[in-house]
Amino acid sequence: MKKTVKEIDYFKNIREIRECDFGVFYFFDGLVISEIKEGVVFNWTMAKKIINIAYEILGKDNPIAYISNRIHNYSVIPTDWLKFYKNRHQLEFYSVVAYNKGGLSSIVLEKMFFKDNIRQFSDLENAIKWSLSKIDEKKAGLTPYVE
Repeated sequence: MKKTVKEIDYFKNIREIRECDFGVFYFFDGLVISEIKEGVVFNWTMAKKIINIAYEILGKDNPIAYISNRIHNYSVIPTDWLKFYKNRHQLEFYSVVAYNKGGLSSIVLEKMFFKDNIRQFSDLENAIKWSLSKIDEKKAGLTPYVE
């Protein structure tokens, strides 16, 4: 069942919401969730805008998980992932919540260009739990041991 970010309990942890003409982006500690609008062709120019906003809100040095909550049908230009890497951006954890076969089939193409693993979910809350656990693991690994 499709759920928007505003419909789940985790929404109470929101830090900031940014609305663009192509979608709504929800910022939490270490986590960005997007809901791209119906019919959008998501491209590098749009991605750059969100990357800059994420750096502004969350900082450049913190691990970030990104969840694409695909409640609408839209497409991604998969080759634009190459521009993402060329510009030295890093996305620690990327997951997609897809509610139909169309959403899942677009992931196959993205996986050809995204260097890391794309995790697939059919439930937003499970995607959030997974993402937060990965962020915690990453932070635990970055924290120096102090006696």
